Amino acid sequence: MSAAEAGGVFRRARGRTLDAFSSEKEREWKGPFYFIQGADPQFGLMKAWSTGDCDSGGDEWQQEIRLTEQAVQAINKLSPKPKFFVLCGDLVHAMPGTSWRKEQTEDLQRVLRTVDSEIPLVLVSGNHDVGNVPTPETIAEFQQTWGDDYFSFWVGGVLFLVLNSQFLYDASMCPALKQAQDQWLDQQLSIAGQRKCQHAIVFQHIPLFLQSVDEDDSYFNLTKLVRKEVADKFSRAGIKAVFSGHYHRNAGGTYQDLDMVVSSAIGCQLGKDTHGLRVVVVTAEKIVHRYYSLDELSEKGIEDDLMDLLKKQ
Repeated sequence: MSAAEAGGVFRRARGRTLDAFSSEKEREWKGPFYFIQGADPQFGLMKAWSTGDCDSGGDEWQQEIRLTEQAVQAINKLSPKPKFFVLCGDLVHAMPGTSWRKEQTEDLQRVLRTVDSEIPLVLVSGNHDVGNVPTPETIAEFQQTWGDDYFSFWVGGVLFLVLNSQFLYDASMCPALKQAQDQWLDQQLSIAGQRKCQHAIVFQHIPLFLQSVDEDDSYFNLTKLVRKEVADKFSRAGIKAVFSGHYHRNAGGTYQDLDMVVSSAIGCQLGKDTHGLRVVVVTAEKIVHRYYSLDELSEKGIEDDLMDLLKKQ
C-alpha cells in the first residue's frame, strides 16, 4: 500500500473541518476535558542531526519509530481517554521530493494507525511536510496524504483552529493559497471574537515567538512584522493559547492574554528537554498544560492535580 493510498485512514480533515467531531453537538460547553499535544516525530532527523547532514542524511529512523510507538502506547493507556491527539507538524524529516520521504511516511502511518480508534488524530503541517517554501504541488501532496492543511473544529464548546504556518513564513510560491487561508482565518476569528465559544485555541507548527513578541527574528519563529500582526489579530479575537512545535525544545511566553506554548519533540531533541508529550486540560475558566517525558507519562500517567481539574464542572 502506498503512502497516498494509506492516507485515507488519516485524511479526517476535509472541507476545512474535522469529520471526527459533529460540530453542532460539540458547540456546547459540557465540562472540563483534556487533549494531548505532540510535535516533531520527524522520522529521520536523529540520524541526520548526529551526522551533521540535515539535508540528505536521514536514511535511518528506527529511534523515531520506537519513540513514537512509546508515545502512542502511553496515550492509549490514559484513562479517561483524551478528546484527541494533535501532532503539531514535521511528521517526517524528508522534504517533499527528496529521498526516504515515502518510506518515512509509510512507517509513521503504520505507527499512528495503532492510536486508539476512539482518540481522533489531528495533524498539523510543518515545514518538512510542505517545504520551507511551499508550492501548490507540495500542499496538494500533504492534503492527499494527511488531509487539509488548515481547518477548524469544535470540541465541548471550544473552537480549535489548525493553521498552515508556512504561509506565514514564505508563501512566495503560492500567494493565492495564503490569501485563501487568510480569508478563512478572518472568518473563524470573527466567530471567536463574538465569544460564541468557551475558549478558542490555535495549533500551528512554527511559533509566533519563543519567549517574547519583541525577540529577534530567527529560524525558529515568525518575523517580527508577521508575528506582531498575527498576535494582535489573535488577541483581539480572544484566542487563549497557541500550541506549536518546530523548536525541538520547550519554550513559550505571553502576549497580552495570549499564551504562546512551544512544545519539545517526540523525536530529536535540540536542547536539554526529554522526548515527550504535553497534557492540556481545558476548564471553564482556563487552559492548564504540562509537558511530560514519554517515560513519565508511560509509567505514572497524568498527575492528580490535573486529574482533579477534570472533575470540576
